[in-house]
Amino acid sequence: MKFLITTIIVLQATVSFAQTKDTVYVYGPGGPLSAMQDCAKAFTAKTGIPVKVTGGPESKWISQAQANADVIYGGAEYMLTQFMQTHPGVIDVSTRVELFKRRAAILVRPGNPKQITSLKDLAKTGVKVLDVNGAGQLGLWEDIAGTENLIGGIQKNIGGSFANTALGIDAWKKDQSYDAWITYASWHENLKDVTQLVELPLSSRLYRGTPIALTSNTKHAAQAKQFIQFLQSADGHMIFKKWGWE
Repeated sequence: MKFLITTIIVLQATVSFAQTKDTVYVYGPGGPLSAMQDCAKAFTAKTGIPVKVTGGPESKWISQAQANADVIYGGAEYMLTQFMQTHPGVIDVSTRVELFKRRAAILVRPGNPKQITSLKDLAKTGVKVLDVNGAGQLGLWEDIAGTENLIGGIQKNIGGSFANTALGIDAWKKDQSYDAWITYASWHENLKDVTQLVELPLSSRLYRGTPIALTSNTKHAAQAKQFIQFLQSADGHMIFKKWGWE
């Protein structure tokens, strides 16, 4: 009996080690994180290959990623390009592909107390706008406002600019004086309790992509490629659509 128990413990330890060894490690910003995590769960259920997705500001995961990352994704094409410039040699450029696009929109407070229905409303007196000047949103509001000649009007109403979305969300939740935020419609899916979505007209709507690539030193190239192929599949696309992508 003692021998049997010892054998079971050894087998369990061996399985646990194998799962850790075979895990595909994925890193990237917080924007696509919910969709990526859902895709990882679906992929693991389908293939048995474990995938661990870590997302958020780069500073929180870069050291770990440099040690074990198999896949890196971005919240916009420029983000992955910047990552490659900042960390040369980490990304296998030949494996870079585009997943799905997401549209920009306006987030307002639940019930829309300031009755914001268009970009012009963001330039009105008494409207306070939150800005994220980075993390996939660099220049986002300016590109959109320029389509309606509203750059100056909206700029004067920006009450605070933040380096990443995590900081922006924290400010939005803590400071009720912010009335609106030009960001991605996908963020509403994560913030339904504190936001309401106002869509932009097609003439002013802006999209950005979701790039992804293998790392140069991946230890699980075959499994990581399988995961990216799943992301590109109809099943992966359906999950991204659930989280606000096109």
